[in-house]
Amino acid sequence: MKVRTKARRESIVSEATNLFCENGFERTSMSEIAKQLGGSKTTLYNYFPSKEALFEAVVENIGVVHLDPALKKLLESTDLEIKEILIQFGEVILSLINQADALAVYRMVIGEAGRSDIGLLFYKIGPHRVNDAAREFITNAIKNGGLRACDPEVAASHLLSLIKSESDQNLFKCSPPILKKSEIREMVTRAVDVFIAAYSAR
Repeated sequence: MKVRTKARRESIVSEATNLFCENGFERTSMSEIAKQLGGSKTTLYNYFPSKEALFEAVVENIGVVHLDPALKKLLESTDLEIKEILIQFGEVILSLINQADALAVYRMVIGEAGRSDIGLLFYKIGPHRVNDAAREFITNAIKNGGLRACDPEVAASHLLSLIKSESDQNLFKCSPPILKKSEIREMVTRAVDVFIAAYSAR
């Protein structure tokens, strides 16, 4: 058995990302990925037992590595006001989803969602985890008196939709502009201001 290496795994994930985004999930085969890498399917399957497992690695490579620290910070922050916590959280989310590769994968997932379970897989890995963390934060904020009594699930959906609202149009642009940090901060601050106005306990 050949020894698996981190560098080889990363090159597989990188090439798979390109092919998934270019051809879509269903039209990308493990054979094509192996061909582009200059290796065999046997080697490819030694790293990833299925195309779904490889796609999961692609999504994790784009988002989960960056998401985990943000979700942990959201749930553990106690020394900041709710508004500032949410702004910092929103900045990470908006910065991530407006990366070129993240936009490409999201577009691909939307296109494939009606034909396979790839949309559900993507949702469980990324958006679902973000929504769960936001809901837990809001639940705790309600208990602590920082936010008014409400349905935390609905409030979390409102928060995340507000954070994404001003940049959603980039999904429909061929070459969307790269958002500056200052622009992201302004967008997120406006979104959080609307959320606080609707859900603040004061």
